Amino acid sequence: MTGAPVPSALADRVARLLDEQGIVDGHDDLAWALRERAVRDGGPSASVVDDVIARLAVEDAVPGLHTDLPRLARGRVAAQFWSVWVPDLPGVDPVRSTIEQIDVVRRIVAAHPDRLALAVTADDVDRVVASGRTASLLGMEGGHSIGGSLGALRTMRALGVRYMTLTHNANVAWADSATDVPVHHGLSPAGERVVAEMERIGMLVDLSHVSADVMRHALRIARRPVLFSHSGARAECDVPRNVPDDVLAALPANGGVCMATFVPQFVSPAVAEWHEETLALAVAEGVDPRDHEGVQAVAARRPGERPRATLADVVRHVERIRE
Repeated sequence: MTGAPVPSALADRVARLLDEQGIVDGHDDLAWALRERAVRDGGPSASVVDDVIARLAVEDAVPGLHTDLPRLARGRVAAQFWSVWVPDLPGVDPVRSTIEQIDVVRRIVAAHPDRLALAVTADDVDRVVASGRTASLLGMEGGHSIGGSLGALRTMRALGVRYMTLTHNANVAWADSATDVPVHHGLSPAGERVVAEMERIGMLVDLSHVSADVMRHALRIARRPVLFSHSGARAECDVPRNVPDDVLAALPANGGVCMATFVPQFVSPAVAEWHEETLALAVAEGVDPRDHEGVQAVAARRPGERPRATLADVVRHVERIRE
């Protein structure tokens, strides 16, 4: 992500506004990045993970990460939804792995009580922010994390999870993903029951990653505000992960919110095209397109300079969503 230098007067105005309001970030994959790094550095032992967690207090102490505590403070992040995403791949027990990721986030928070505090209610968020710390919330990314069980859903809620993205990049048994072949063309009856149970127990329905038909279906049946935790406007970048105008237009009546993403291939048409070409190359090499590291390895071997998204791209999405 690139952008032109910000004039000092504008930077001062932004700083004042953020001091008054603060940022609520709907999605951060730090927990999984820590897990991957710990496994690479010495195996998934608690001591390795805790060593990496401790280094988060020092800016750039863990090369390659987008998040550390100094940058959270400098960015005026008042509340952060930490994603407890796990891959939906053969050989991975998604329910167990999600619980392990909840544990990683809780250990991050426990290791830095002067900077972070867990929040599970709106009152918690207000209290933590008033104390000068970042309120830490849990978001579950993908219905595969409950293994088809409403009991698992309720247990995740009891462990502190406050939203669930209905799908990730692949369909689940009861809902279609934006990036998979449609099966249900919306929510199945089981999917409607999942949404109803989420609303009953007080868990936000996150519609990022789902197909446009699931977005529309969920909005038709929702009795509470829904969430897009990290999505763009499809009119600005025509990729399946982004939200069509008719869905954005339906959000005000629902009371929901669309939180703008910064993912380059979702905000820049040029980057999106390059990314699709990379996925095609990966598939041709036998790489599962859901294998993030495998796709990144293919991308690294591509000749020439890859296109880059800019902050101006993000601003266009924010303005479209607002309008």
